[in-house]
Amino acid sequence: MLIIILKTVAAVMIIVALILFYGIWIERYLVRFNRYTIPVPNLPDAFNGFRIVHISDVHLSPLVPYRFLKWLFQKVDRMEKDIIVCTGDYVLGRNVPSRVDKVWTLLRGLHAPYGVYSVLGNCDYWADAERSSKLLAQSGQDIQDKTAVIEKNGGRLWLAGAGDFMEHHIPLDRILQSVPGNDCRIVLAHNPDSADTDFKERIDLMLAGHTHGGQIVIPFYGIPKLPVENKTYSFGLKRSPKNHLVFISKGIGWGIFPGRINCLPEIPILTLIPAAQQKPLKG
Repeated sequence: MLIIILKTVAAVMIIVALILFYGIWIERYLVRFNRYTIPVPNLPDAFNGFRIVHISDVHLSPLVPYRFLKWLFQKVDRMEKDIIVCTGDYVLGRNVPSRVDKVWTLLRGLHAPYGVYSVLGNCDYWADAERSSKLLAQSGQDIQDKTAVIEKNGGRLWLAGAGDFMEHHIPLDRILQSVPGNDCRIVLAHNPDSADTDFKERIDLMLAGHTHGGQIVIPFYGIPKLPVENKTYSFGLKRSPKNHLVFISKGIGWGIFPGRINCLPEIPILTLIPAAQQKPLKG
């Protein structure tokens, strides 16, 4: 009996070790370019089929190296797209200004026909708040606490940049008050909990990250831990308690656990369609 127990324990330990090895050294680097069709309220017909590449939670660090990110961003630059949005957490670590400098050499190299728009996340403030804010401002991509309008064939689409929910909250009403009431509004935020803050202005879609999709998804159980207050905000397209659409990217990097298990990293490619046309699809 003892031999059977020891063999069982050994087998379980081997299986666990193999799963951890896979999660840390293999799955973490299997970044998928997942395609989603997102039905957006108030979207002008001129923006039907508008493509957004969503970069989030890059987390430059020794285990998410510069050369790997450079290769990913080169693939992004070769894609057909209309805009690129970046929703924060570009580095991992506290008080690491050199990483902040390094990742922004990559972010500044991104290009899209209608522009690149970026906000910061909590890890950017932890890495070096002053440096991160300065490089964002110098990048030509800064939309944090700002709005920008994209015009196409007579239609208008507004982008707005929220502050980070944890480290630099900015009231959404203050940001959106200058946007014409009937125009379509897409808000960039690092943390999806921003969708649950106190505001009255309408938003048609929020794009966020922060959760990493939970990083570990256990079959028949789900996600053991999510770093958000609203535990429905895991990944993909969700609806907030205020009835706003919130899309959450799984992101590229990692947080506490240096890997992913059954939760592949992603760079989403979002195709926008008018809300009345179709239900949400993933392709």
